[in-house]
Amino acid sequence: MALASRIMSRSRQLYAGQILLQQGHAGQVRSFAKEAAPATDLKGDQMLKNIFLDVKNKFETAMSVLRTEKITIDPEDPTAVSQYAKVMKTIREKADLFSESQRIQFTIQQKTQDIPDARTYLLTLKEIRIKRGLTDDLGAEALMIDALEKIEKDLKKPLMRNDKKGMALLVAEFDKINKTLGIRKEELPKYEEQLELSIAKAQLEDLKKNALEAMETQKKREEFKDEPMVDVKSLDIRNFI
Repeated sequence: MALASRIMSRSRQLYAGQILLQQGHAGQVRSFAKEAAPATDLKGDQMLKNIFLDVKNKFETAMSVLRTEKITIDPEDPTAVSQYAKVMKTIREKADLFSESQRIQFTIQQKTQDIPDARTYLLTLKEIRIKRGLTDDLGAEALMIDALEKIEKDLKKPLMRNDKKGMALLVAEFDKINKTLGIRKEELPKYEEQLELSIAKAQLEDLKKNALEAMETQKKREEFKDEPMVDVKSLDIRNFI
């Protein structure tokens, strides 16, 4: 157990810091800075101080949750994945962090607000999806581009986002696509939950991989060479925070 204790003790703050980054605080810092910039009575040093104080408070909030909530590092166990997702949700709510869907929404708003035409808008959405590591298993993007080309062929010109009539026609085509693919707006919360569970599983897989690699590295040291490897599922992070 000494081997596991050494690893967990040295990595506890890094673990909480990774959670802050994974849950979207970087986007919130950018938003905070953008909102704070126009204030003429707020000097640069004070603005930075406020930002880092906010980060510090959120870090401490995350640590306080991790000290009380049980996390089992077992990405193959649906119960463990669900519990991990629940803990991350608790951290987000208490620390006022973005969920993944909120991060995506924030990114879309920031990246597309000045885009004038529908085609560039859709291509930008594709870029955001790829950068987020999301897959288009249903082939919705190709169908949306096809719908756009149909509308633009009828209009005989590129579709601009301020063209209310043309955009209404495109949205109607999108509604048809969603119906064909079985996507229902009222089920969006379920899709968001599925997304968060998939992210939780991926993060647990990373934690398991990092823990195993750390134990292998430590085991090469003389003081740990005779100590057996522990099962990562048996590690309780709360004991090392």
